[in-house]
Amino acid sequence: MCEYINDAIIQEDFSMKKYIFDEGNGLWYELRGDYYIPCLTVLDQDESPIGIWGQRHLRYIRTEHKALYMELLTSGRLKPTLPTSTNRRRSKCSC
Repeated sequence: MCEYINDAIIQEDFSMKKYIFDEGNGLWYELRGDYYIPCLTVLDQDESPIGIWGQRHLRYIRTEHKALYMELLTSGRLKPTLPTSTNRRRSKCSC
């Protein structure tokens, strides 16, 4: 806000908190410039490669079942549902 005193502009200094908590949704927000950005983190996921069947299954889910794909992707359960090459080998072997 600005105030005018004797034709001179006096600016008030507003200090905003660096972090705020919204009780409505349970999220923390960080001040970046003039905006509050939600503090979100991505869960650690297993970095094991998916096999050819996992890639094909992923392509099938992404193209044919878009709602299921988005649900699995946003909940972090997409990678564990895809078959890996090691899982495929283990299921064939009766050792």
